Amino acid sequence: MNPPPPDPLSLLSPRDPDAVGQWTRLPYRDGPRFNVSDLHLHWPRLHVGQELPPPQGPLAEGWALYHSGDFERAAALGLAHAPEGLALANQATAIYANYLEPRESVRQALFKQVAERATAQIASDPDHCQALYWQAYALGRYSQGISVARALAQGLGTKVKGALEHLIELRPQHADAHVALAAFHAEVIDKVGSLVGRMTYGVRADAAVSLFERGLQLNPRSASALIEYARGLLMLHGDSCMPEATRLYERAAHLEPADARERLDVELARAGLID
Repeated sequence: MNPPPPDPLSLLSPRDPDAVGQWTRLPYRDGPRFNVSDLHLHWPRLHVGQELPPPQGPLAEGWALYHSGDFERAAALGLAHAPEGLALANQATAIYANYLEPRESVRQALFKQVAERATAQIASDPDHCQALYWQAYALGRYSQGISVARALAQGLGTKVKGALEHLIELRPQHADAHVALAAFHAEVIDKVGSLVGRMTYGVRADAAVSLFERGLQLNPRSASALIEYARGLLMLHGDSCMPEATRLYERAAHLEPADARERLDVELARAGLID
């Protein structure tokens, strides 16, 4: 069994694009559940990839909802407590859109919302680490939806790369930023080639691999990082890396998920191996 080709990461399946209604609920009942009292006990494991401090007050309830897979309520609570709650709102919205929203138009609209909120935060605080990460994440996923080549032509790639590089300067231990920047290098090389990628966008295959390795060193139990690394190898080197990509997918598929998002990542890895 081999992992799928490097298409955008998602568990969504198409449906009527004009359909309206609430967000799709998490389809798995066997994932971890959290309440406010036990959230702080698990916080270091849950946020090892982001270095986010534990929440206080009502936002703790929102983060418990997020990690339990109630993304819609978590996002609403985060927005209700803006600006402090925007990190929660952006994370819940972006993760939901990436994995569960089946309407492509809605999915893209949600990514744009996250990017716009994060961009506004950065305008007033250029060193806001959470805003930098979720701006890059949302723009990266939005770019996949409109095609990476088109996004590069619109200058979105420069924004993604700049935000992630600045974030790593501010937080060298931010595992998720290393993985996201590695994936950016791989995506660009896959679409425009190594020479144009290096000369025009400053991306390199060796830099991608180093960033993936660093991200996994910082957070070795990250299923999403393992999957992104596998996809990145396939984009950089093609089928010659299929055995290593398969091993990375297998590692991800056998992890014990720490929360709902990781449950989705594990399922994504399992689905990739079946395909």
